[in-house]
Amino acid sequence: MVLREDLEAAVKKIFGEIWSERDGEVVPEPEDLNLGNDAVNLNATVLYADISSSTVLVDSYQSQFAAEIYKTFLACAAKIIKDEGGVITAYDGDRVMGVFIGKSKNTSAVRTGLRINTSVLQLIRPALKAQYSTSPYDLKHVVGVDTSNLLVSRIGVRNDNDLVWVGRAANYAAKLSALNDGFATYITHSVYDNMHETVKYALTTKQDMWQARRWTSMNDMSIYATDHYWTVI
Repeated sequence: MVLREDLEAAVKKIFGEIWSERDGEVVPEPEDLNLGNDAVNLNATVLYADISSSTVLVDSYQSQFAAEIYKTFLACAAKIIKDEGGVITAYDGDRVMGVFIGKSKNTSAVRTGLRINTSVLQLIRPALKAQYSTSPYDLKHVVGVDTSNLLVSRIGVRNDNDLVWVGRAANYAAKLSALNDGFATYITHSVYDNMHETVKYALTTKQDMWQARRWTSMNDMSIYATDHYWTVI
């Protein structure tokens, strides 16, 4: 009964407490917010990078091999996110979430996606083949990117908490990274319309490197997809 009373009190407090909100200019740390109804509003671009078909990977290969795939992919993705000025906000199994803010947030996030593709094609796959020459495994991944206003709040309990990112960008970027239509990077039309031409057109041909698609599971929303990569990591 003590636990039930604690839960009832927590639920009543959360639903009844007035929110304290402020606009943010940097990606917050959990310590920047209290556990009450305290939040920061951000206009941000969110990137999710995810290994494709990871269930098949863990079901069909030795655990140590799967762990090496996870570690190499996430290490490369995380380093590229940070190199582009993004902030890593979460690791979730085989995927990583990065948040970008500022005037060039869309361009930086998209370039991150293209560079992650470069790391898979030019670094991880060749190293994997060199180390495990007889393995049939072929690493594939998907990056999803969206931009919107976000409300950032601290969730959990004392000594066991994290940030929750409430808003379209966090939700859509995660869903885009779960698509399995053969492309490496997916972005929403909001990102496409607000990114620099350097990540829109191929360097050599000057042709648009993005294919317009319809996101059928999201009311035929307009999105863009590409298999292009950034020429230099």
